[in-house]
Amino acid sequence: SAMHSILATLLAGLGATALSDLWGLLRHPLFGVAAPNYALVGRWFAHMRHGRYTHAAIAQATPMPHERLIGWSAHYAIGVAYAAVLVLLCGPDWLAQPRLAPALLLGLATLAFPMLWMQPAMGAGIAASRTPHPWQARLHSVLLHSAFGLGLYLTACLLQALS
Repeated sequence: SAMHSILATLLAGLGATALSDLWGLLRHPLFGVAAPNYALVGRWFAHMRHGRYTHAAIAQATPMPHERLIGWSAHYAIGVAYAAVLVLLCGPDWLAQPRLAPALLLGLATLAFPMLWMQPAMGAGIAASRTPHPWQARLHSVLLHSAFGLGLYLTACLLQALS
C-alpha cells in the first residue's frame, strides 16, 4: 500500500542516516577524523532566515539559537528526502526487493549537494578545496555517503525481512 511505502521510505532514510552517523563516529578512533559538526549546518540554515546564504567560514559566523537541533533535524530530514528520491527513481518495488547498486549510486550522487552547494556556501570551497586537507575531506565524504547508500540498502532489507 501507499502508506506502507511511505513508512518504509521514512524508516529507510532514518536508518541510512543513522548508519552514516555511526560511520562518522567511527572515523575518529579509526582515522583521527572528527565526526561532522551538524551544529554548523544548523548555523548555516539558521542564518538563511536572515537572508545570509554564504559565509567565508561558517565556524566564525555568529552562533544561532538552537543551531545543533536545527542541524541534526536538517541532517535527518535530508536523509529521508534522499530515500524518497531513491524510491521515486526505482519505484516502490525497490522497497520490496532492495538492490545494493541503486542505493550506493544514490549515496554517491548525494555528494553533489555538500560538495557543490553546502561546502562552498559555508566557506570550505567547492569539494572542500579551501580546507587544510581537501583530498582527505573528499575521501571521507565519499565514504560517509557510501555508508548512507549502504544504510539505505540494509535498512530496506531489514524492513523487508520484518514484514
